[in-house]
Amino acid sequence: MSGRDKLFTLQELAAEAGLPARTIRFYIARGLVPGPAQAGRGAAYTSEHLARLHAVKKLQAKGLMLAEIARQLGGERPVAGLPEPSTWWSYPLQEDVVVWVRAGLSPWRTRQLRSALAEMASRLGAADQEERENDGND
Repeated sequence: MSGRDKLFTLQELAAEAGLPARTIRFYIARGLVPGPAQAGRGAAYTSEHLARLHAVKKLQAKGLMLAEIARQLGGERPVAGLPEPSTWWSYPLQEDVVVWVRAGLSPWRTRQLRSALAEMASRLGAADQEERENDGND
C-alpha cells in the first residue's frame, strides 16, 4: 500500500463496490479478496481491495462461479492434501460380515490375520447353524 492510497472503512468499501459488507467479508474468508490493510476495530481497506471487488463482480457477470474466479485471480486457498490412496483386502466372512484389512502386511502378520479370520468365520458359521436349529424347534 502506498502512502497516497485512500483508506476505506468496510461500509465505505461496500458502498463504492455496490456490495453488502457481508458479501465482502465472505469474499475475504474465501480468499477472493485480501484481508484489510489495517485489521481490528478500525479495519481499513485500500483501492486495491476495491479493484479486486470490481474484478470479482465483472467475472461473476460473465457467469463464472466463485471457485473459478478464485483460480483466475490467484486467490484460491490451497486445499488440504488428500492422503495417498491405499490398497485394502476384503475378507467376506458371512453374507453380512466383511472385514477390510490394509494390504501389504508382513507375511507373519498375514498368517496371524488369516488364522483369526478363519476362527471368526467358523464361530459365525456355528452361531448361524445354532440359530437355524433353534428356529426349527419353535
